[in-house]
Amino acid sequence: MRINRKTFLGILVSSTSTFILKSKRKVEAAWKSQAPEDPYGCLVDLTRCVGCRECEEACNNINKLPKPNFSFNDLKILDKKRRPDDKAFTIINRYYPGKMDKQDNPTPTFVKTQCMHCQDPACVSACIVGALKKNKNGAVTWEEDKCIGCRYCLIACPFQIPAYEYKNPLTPKVQKCNFCFNEISKEGGKPACANVCPMEAITFGKRKKLVEIAENKLRKNPGRYINKIYGEKEVGGTCWMYISGESFEKLGFLNLPEKPMPEITESIQHGLFSYLWSPIALFGVLAGVMRHFHLKKEKGKKTGEEESI
Repeated sequence: MRINRKTFLGILVSSTSTFILKSKRKVEAAWKSQAPEDPYGCLVDLTRCVGCRECEEACNNINKLPKPNFSFNDLKILDKKRRPDDKAFTIINRYYPGKMDKQDNPTPTFVKTQCMHCQDPACVSACIVGALKKNKNGAVTWEEDKCIGCRYCLIACPFQIPAYEYKNPLTPKVQKCNFCFNEISKEGGKPACANVCPMEAITFGKRKKLVEIAENKLRKNPGRYINKIYGEKEVGGTCWMYISGESFEKLGFLNLPEKPMPEITESIQHGLFSYLWSPIALFGVLAGVMRHFHLKKEKGKKTGEEESI
């Protein structure tokens, strides 16, 4: 049975479309969470933090970071907003979300910021050489020997945490909090910041237990806390979580989706490499078919012209 051009093209387009749709479904189902079952984590109670900066000093000491220009006792630094960088893996910021004290003075809320150690880290997913790793104990760590300095991790991180040593031209590093990996790997070990906090604003333990502790606090003290655990679900969950008496949006926290970032980015990557070639192949075949019919038509036209002569 002979088929005409229209029928052939219909079959070709239908078959290729079916292939692309099946490939797309396969890609969407391909991503799998690599999150540890119950890693270590920290729960930060922002209602207890007094902005003393002792956590900053402890972090500086244990990581042997350069001494800051401002003494850790100098709280004037809190007059401006800061971000963690290659010289400070954790920092405290002060916010005035609108609450007033009995003397009608604005009441500050202090927020500790560091790497959130995501359950499914975008930085790990983005690293093309495996220099970043999510460990079973919860820590996201960086391996200097593998890093090629592409800085994709800086772009990928939804919390904008990894910092690059731009002023070090010879051996620049990607720097960030490593969750005091060596310390928490020891029996009874804690991150330096959690160990030193005088107000016990930081609770260290297994993530599932920390969620229980947070839920109990929210349930028993509804007037003290807003009903949310930041980090419980954001971007698939993080190992650092927060509870607060003020709206997180007013305290500089980002409003992020619950879906892990790698689920989005890896699906796009797999999609590009898995079925990008399908449309190209389709257009190539279509071009060949059109060329074939065009030549056939031209040949028929030429033959007709010759017969008319």
